[in-house]
Amino acid sequence: MREGRPVTETPEHHGHHHHGSGASWRTAASATLHCLTGCAIGEVLGMVIGTALGWHNLPTIVLAIALAFVFGYALSMRGVLRAGVGFKQALKVALAADTVSITVMEIIDNGVMLVVPGAMDAGLGTWLFWGALAFAFLIAFLVTMPVNKWLIGRGKGHAVAHAYHH
Repeated sequence: MREGRPVTETPEHHGHHHHGSGASWRTAASATLHCLTGCAIGEVLGMVIGTALGWHNLPTIVLAIALAFVFGYALSMRGVLRAGVGFKQALKVALAADTVSITVMEIIDNGVMLVVPGAMDAGLGTWLFWGALAFAFLIAFLVTMPVNKWLIGRGKGHAVAHAYHH
């Protein structure tokens, strides 16, 4: 039981519970931090692989974005799978929970990396690259958090996955 409701409730029921009541900034920040974690793991890994292979910016960014989605969804699925949900349903929950959040985050942080002069060409061993990436993640977090707050308040986004958390 959680908050007087069984854990086995449906996402639709859980989402309806929040409809109209809005979501707290704390809940939005938590969901956004969760999203940022998956995105950061995927992006850094993509940048490291692309740089190590001597790739140009475009294929490196494409790989980083693809891995950001993979790791973002994987982190969401981990919690849902732990709740005893099957793989196919867990994937559906992750897609519903994180697609908008990851998409916004990727557009913002990659956009920031592209506009910071020299950041993409700086290389992994420079303060410019890592400083720009940290700045890009911060801006992406700040832009994505109100999006998540809006989605969660309407029973969408991370609220879908939250129905499966203990």
